[in-house]
Amino acid sequence: MRTTVVAVVMVMLCVMMVHADVKPQRDFNLQRFAGRWYRVGLAYDSPSFVPYRDKLKASMGIITPLTNGNVNLTMWEATPLGCHSKLYQYEKTNVPGQFTYFSSRHNMVKDITVVDTNYTEYALVLKHKVFNSEYTQVALYGRSQRVRTEVINKFKTLALSRGFSRESILTPPPAENCPQSGSG
Repeated sequence: MRTTVVAVVMVMLCVMMVHADVKPQRDFNLQRFAGRWYRVGLAYDSPSFVPYRDKLKASMGIITPLTNGNVNLTMWEATPLGCHSKLYQYEKTNVPGQFTYFSSRHNMVKDITVVDTNYTEYALVLKHKVFNSEYTQVALYGRSQRVRTEVINKFKTLALSRGFSRESILTPPPAENCPQSGSG
């Protein structure tokens, strides 16, 4: 029993140390970060995601800051059943550029960190959770559905440095008419 407790504590400490090296954007400014973004890159290695990799399209989201420092993110995603929207409510932490949110799909809290952004062109965002094992996603967001090659390379370099294989790093094509004109 004692050995099990020590092993669990050691694993938790290792996970915390791996995640601790993630630093948010220096002097993160939520007001400048607000607005329309397109998820134009995704690095994700969850086995349950593999069957959907070739179906992924760039999705659009709108970041809306709230007066209390929290954020609403409305995302539109093209699926085989059409264009669907979902609202995410990110809670601020005591570190600017870091948020948490409760995933109803996984029934757990996840960490979101804006790692790098120039606010006008791109943002690199890391999502982290521990669920049976450690999962991380690295996402590239652009203010338009197409970003410069240098930005894509920056995203791929970050994803590779986080341990993702080249096969798990995607730059999906733009979604057609999602959201419908006038929705976003």
